[in-house]
Amino acid sequence: MKNFYNLRSNQMLHNISVTVAAALLINGCASMPAPTEQLAVSKVAVDSANSAGGNEVAPLQLKSAMEKMDAAERAMAAEDYALAKQLAEQAQVDAQLAAAMARSAKAQKAASALQEDNRVLRQEIDRKTQ
Repeated sequence: MKNFYNLRSNQMLHNISVTVAAALLINGCASMPAPTEQLAVSKVAVDSANSAGGNEVAPLQLKSAMEKMDAAERAMAAEDYALAKQLAEQAQVDAQLAAAMARSAKAQKAASALQEDNRVLRQEIDRKTQ
């Protein structure tokens, strides 16, 4: 009879533990606020990368950022805020990479143009001094 009560007591403790754990899990998920600010920041980063020329210079990175942004918006609509935040952060990083690559390519192009202008000026100076 004593074993019966111990078994019953252990079973009740287990049930209570499971109930408390489930309540904590639900409460933990429900307490995460919607990452609206992160989504807005990420959207601006994607738009900035697009306008910086990321589509021409870094199409894979920009496409990845756009796809992750779309997935983040879907997760937000489904109220999966943890996933929405994670995807938005990843989209922001991909967009920043695309924008940096675009700026770098433009800077390299400008440097090449300056070098060419410099070369032409040197030729002109050499021609006039001869």
